[in-house]
Amino acid sequence: MQRRHFLATLGGYAGWTLLSGCRGRQQAHVLKDTDEDMVGSHTAGSETWEPLIAETVSKLLGRQSVVLQTAGLEGFPAGKKKICFLGVENKSAEELGDFKEQIYQKIDTCITESDVFVPITRRYVEAGLKQCGQRPEDLMVPSNQRLFQATMEKLEQPFDYLLYAIVTSGTTRSNSKDYQRDYLLTLELVNIQTGTSEKESEELRKGYHKSRLGKLKHYGV
Repeated sequence: MQRRHFLATLGGYAGWTLLSGCRGRQQAHVLKDTDEDMVGSHTAGSETWEPLIAETVSKLLGRQSVVLQTAGLEGFPAGKKKICFLGVENKSAEELGDFKEQIYQKIDTCITESDVFVPITRRYVEAGLKQCGQRPEDLMVPSNQRLFQATMEKLEQPFDYLLYAIVTSGTTRSNSKDYQRDYLLTLELVNIQTGTSEKESEELRKGYHKSRLGKLKHYGV
C-alpha cells in the first residue's frame, strides 16, 4: 500500500511539475499583416500610436502638398521642400519608453515617402543643435532660429520647415477605478520664411478596466 501511495504521489508531482514548466515558458509568434495589434492593458501601444501617426502626418503633409503644388502651377518652383524634424516631446501621463523612438522613425519615414517633402537627416539636426547650443523649444525665438539656420547652412543642410511632434493625454476616472485616457498627437509645421505655422492633431480614446465587467459596465460591450 505504501509503495502504491508513493508512486501515485510521485506521478502526481511529476505531472504538476511538467504543467508548471510549460506554463512558465515564454511563448511568441510572428504577426501577419492581417493580424490586429495587441491592445496594451496598462499603457498605450501599437494599437494607439499607429493610427495617430498615420492620420496626423497624412493630413498635415497632404494639406501642405496641395499648397506647394498650387504654387508650382502659378510659376514658382515646386521642388521638394526640406523639413527639419526636431523630435517627439512627451507631455502625457505615461512614459513612452521605446515607442518614443518608433514614433519619431515612423513620422520621419512618412515624410521621406511623401511627394514634395524630404527630411533633414537626424544626425545633422542633432549636430546643428549641439553646435549652436540650442534646444528644439528654443528655436521659436527668431534670433535662435536664425542662428540655427546659419549653422545648418554651414553643414550644407538648409531647410524650409521646422517640425515638432507633441504627445499629450487626458485622463477621466470613475469610482470603480476604471478610467479613460484620451491620447492626442499634435504635429506643428513652421515655415521659416514666413514664420507661419500649421497644426494637425489626432485623438484616440482608450478605456482601461480592472475586469471584463468594467468594460461591460461603462460601454455595454
